[in-house]
Amino acid sequence: MSTTPDAPRWSRYVAIGDSFTEGLWDSPDGSAGPTSPDGELRGWADQLAGSISRRRVAAGEAPLEYANLAIRGRRLRPILGEQVPAAIAMQPDLVSLVGGGNDILRPSADVDRLARNLEAAVVRLRSAGIDVLLGTGFDTAQSPLVRATRSRVAVYNTQIWSIARRTGAHVVDLWGMRSLADWRMWAEDRIHLTTEGHTRVAQAALVGLGLEPDSPDWDDPLEPLPPTPRLQRAREDAAWFRTHVYPWATRRLRGRSSGDERTPRRPEPTPVV
Repeated sequence: MSTTPDAPRWSRYVAIGDSFTEGLWDSPDGSAGPTSPDGELRGWADQLAGSISRRRVAAGEAPLEYANLAIRGRRLRPILGEQVPAAIAMQPDLVSLVGGGNDILRPSADVDRLARNLEAAVVRLRSAGIDVLLGTGFDTAQSPLVRATRSRVAVYNTQIWSIARRTGAHVVDLWGMRSLADWRMWAEDRIHLTTEGHTRVAQAALVGLGLEPDSPDWDDPLEPLPPTPRLQRAREDAAWFRTHVYPWATRRLRGRSSGDERTPRRPEPTPVV
């Protein structure tokens, strides 16, 4: 009986989406912030690609080829209109498509329209013979400001699960991750994940793809901390609003995005070694 592990069936993976997939606030040494050079960013999709590639190599197959076309600030329409065709042209056998969060932050978001457009793109990818990994939105119940989007996110998530059932797509269940309820998994902007948070999501993605996680305790909650004193929490909230919320709101009023003039940091499929 052979003891060689089975290789994951995917040989070329393209990740598309927004800042979540671009990998903001994650780097190999855990120090990346929103202004880090592209070469210092990593993110859950990079970590997922690394895990798949290592398993392929261990099974005697060629390393996984991987591209990341995600750009911060992108809303769903440009993700679907620009990144999906570019991904299909690369002839991958796996695409992760996670987007819509930047739309849902806006109270006027039409979640049903977002879902219809997302499904049309998934059908297009599946018709090209590509496996698709979708992602639900996070549960924002603990966020002092973003929790206003919770009902919209919940409806969008329901649509995503239905799209996956109809098309045969895979889903990484971010809403259901217990570990992400801990603020230590989140960067100082409270919108993006820390390196540890990205690592946990990469494990959830393996599970969503039907693979074994690298670690059985991948979603175990951290040891709880003592409650933060009310005055300290108020000061932290004020600093967060001043440093992160106000600049975001100012860009939005000016019709600008943090991703303006940016290009994908990994625009072509290359081997993950």
